Amino acid sequence: MGLFNFDTLPVNTLVGADWKTFKSITEGRYVAPDKKAKILLTKSICRLLSPLAVLQENKYKKLLADKPLENDPLFILGHWRSGTTFVHNIFAQDKHFGYTTTYQTVFPHYIMAMQGFLKPIMKLVMPSRRPTDNMELSPDLPQEEEFALAGMTPYNYYNFWFFPYHMQEYCDRFLTFRDITDEELQEFKTNFEKLVKLSLWNTGGTQYLSKNPSHTSRVKALSELFPRARYIYLMRNPYTVFESIRSFFINTIKPLQFHTITDEEMERNILRNYMELYHAYKEQKKTLTASPVPSQGGANEAVVSPSPWERLFYEVRFEDIEKDALAITEDIYKKLDIPGWDEAKPAIEKYILSKKNHKKNKYQYAPRTIELVNEHWGEVLDEWGYERL
Repeated sequence: MGLFNFDTLPVNTLVGADWKTFKSITEGRYVAPDKKAKILLTKSICRLLSPLAVLQENKYKKLLADKPLENDPLFILGHWRSGTTFVHNIFAQDKHFGYTTTYQTVFPHYIMAMQGFLKPIMKLVMPSRRPTDNMELSPDLPQEEEFALAGMTPYNYYNFWFFPYHMQEYCDRFLTFRDITDEELQEFKTNFEKLVKLSLWNTGGTQYLSKNPSHTSRVKALSELFPRARYIYLMRNPYTVFESIRSFFINTIKPLQFHTITDEEMERNILRNYMELYHAYKEQKKTLTASPVPSQGGANEAVVSPSPWERLFYEVRFEDIEKDALAITEDIYKKLDIPGWDEAKPAIEKYILSKKNHKKNKYQYAPRTIELVNEHWGEVLDEWGYERL
């Protein structure tokens, strides 16, 4: 147990941002009177650390900047609360994968330098469990990289964690990239590639394992950056997702925000942005084709697979993973041509067995939940084959 629970954190995750990013995110934004102390302490720590970011930058330029990646990433996609954390942890048992750690999401500029000093402090003060689902938290565990990107560039959807008034603006600019400028998109790509290289260096992997729900609506941009990438897309019962994400965003966001919105406003944002994510994924997936493969007619002749998405995407219900995670994981390895299944299987099987008794939240759908999901997400229920209540 850390010194603080989520609801008593005296700072938020911007403590590890570079000073330029911190200023850009916070400039001109409203800070509630009761949040003044939090932003002041966050700002002070950020300002104190920022001059030391040059230590990593110098190492990065010398060791990693010009070094090509051995493999393009494997992306785990799906709306928040669709089981992405569990699947991320499963694949992270395979040691050929590298990933962004929880420490790195808070201190993305202090990986190649300062980690030995900052990580023990982080471990001392951070909570040991996530409040919404009781999942373990630790500085070295895999974590979604959107938080790390939030400390590296102001063009980030998770800015809404700090300033929820602007959640829809951040959605249209930095989640779906609908309103992003060319310059902003290029900065996002540059910083993400940098984050991938730093994460692989930090964890010793040879292929980056990404778990980031925000990437679900960025498939086109990701494929431009990593044309040989593969994608796992998780679907989950929308009634369960709504109950879970409402609790997650409303409760977990509060310790990080610099002003508040009502629970009803957050609920409306969730309903809208779920569909934005869903439609963006569907449309952008259509723009991708698998790389050419040798035809049977000759080694020098190449054709595109008649079902190109099948070699790039593995779409699966989380409920099916819960029933037989090991079999689904093996199938993903085979269908997406991921190497090393035989070597990784023992560790993966051990991890899955260790989670058999994990106590999950049980949801009893209120009539209002059923009404809202049917009204706003009915299209998803029908397409994914979930029975309407």
